[in-house]
Amino acid sequence: MNFEDYRRHDAVGLAELVARREVTPGELLDAAQARMAEVNPTLNAVIVDLDEEARAAIAAGLPEGPLRGVPYPIKDISVHMKGVTTGAGARLFKHAAPAAADSAIVAAYRRAGLVLFGKTNTPEFGIATVTEPVSYGPTLNPWNHGHTPGGSSGGAAAAVASGIVPAAHGSDGGGSIRTPASCCGLFGLKPSRGRVSLAPAGEGWGGLSVQHALTRSVRDSAVLLDIACQPQPGDPYWLDPPQTPFLAEVGRDPGRLRIGFTTAALAWGELMPENVKAVRDAATLCAALGHHVEEATPDVDFQQMALHGNTAVSAATAANLENEAARRGAPIRPEEVETLTWLIYQNGLAFSGVQVAQAIQHLHALSRQLAAFFERYDVLLLATNAKPPVPKGSIDMNAADLSDYAERLYSFIPNTQPFNVGGQPAMSVPLAWTDDGLPVGVQFAARGGGEATLFRLAGQLERAQPWFHRVPA
Repeated sequence: MNFEDYRRHDAVGLAELVARREVTPGELLDAAQARMAEVNPTLNAVIVDLDEEARAAIAAGLPEGPLRGVPYPIKDISVHMKGVTTGAGARLFKHAAPAAADSAIVAAYRRAGLVLFGKTNTPEFGIATVTEPVSYGPTLNPWNHGHTPGGSSGGAAAAVASGIVPAAHGSDGGGSIRTPASCCGLFGLKPSRGRVSLAPAGEGWGGLSVQHALTRSVRDSAVLLDIACQPQPGDPYWLDPPQTPFLAEVGRDPGRLRIGFTTAALAWGELMPENVKAVRDAATLCAALGHHVEEATPDVDFQQMALHGNTAVSAATAANLENEAARRGAPIRPEEVETLTWLIYQNGLAFSGVQVAQAIQHLHALSRQLAAFFERYDVLLLATNAKPPVPKGSIDMNAADLSDYAERLYSFIPNTQPFNVGGQPAMSVPLAWTDDGLPVGVQFAARGGGEATLFRLAGQLERAQPWFHRVPA
């Protein structure tokens, strides 16, 4: 199968070819590996090649699932593949013991017939909004190698945008699916809290982190969520699988939605002109599609939300590193982790249990305020990021002076973390590009459990203003 034929199809389309026996899973894997050999030495998107394991799975016979035979990489953090090390972008875990079992989402992917052939790059412990870990080196943006693909699912985004795969696993604790989707011209949906199980783990970052995917088509995202949204015994919170599959929602009429839009940067600063224009153009498009659209901003103190969210993330990071220290019987040393990780670790250790509990209480109160917005509106439309993809190296986790790191971070991603805190589903849709060809995503959020609304709207937007044909050179 040549590359142009391969890239013309999304994951659902490739699976249909396999089902009709027009192509074999082995031939699809060959196409993915050929493209990876061509572009990955430059982009550094896939950092663990699992070709041998993938071909063994094909030889053993793949399940007759909805995505049988489609090559698919796993992000190298948060979830585990049996027999494979989970490096989490960290030198500390680069040579850790292989996982004893699959995580629930990985097992679901295997049952769906996906061919898991590699792991994608991520910043250390997923705590940066760019993908430039010391352990594996930076991942570059396929649209412009001088810019970031975003983070923390930057390797996944670069793999999809460059045509290695049509879809890839990702995770999102503060924008880590949506920010790379915006930077790389992809569709990226963060599901509601509890939609996808983290089993056997309990939760990530105090409930902020969720698992899903980055895709080129809306229907690929929908079918991957159908595959993954199976609650597991002992989940601390969960949502029932939908009565109507998400895939069926993609082609349905969303009706006349009440859409509030804002050009604000919620947590910090203001939007760049390109991002303001993308939001206003999307609002105009939604109005032309028959929706009720008006300016509206949630009445929430988003800076306080960011402050308390950072307390939760710092405490969770410190707990993870303390667990590793206890496991090996020796403290973590500064030289074993990146500079920002060490600072977050020390901050997390400094917080008392009372302070962490208070931060969570504040987050819950702020979440209720945010949820109130979705009693008045079906959807909130706003910028995914405040800027187009920033230059590589401009948000450095190992800078000598990190005193302005929070400003650098939130001036780039002021609008994504609120929906991790509130638990609402949110998606970045590739509706705009800058004059010099960099993608600019537009974000849509709905009430908790409202993925069906977003998939209906996304399908409508995809039909009205297609983007699948837009790929980097």
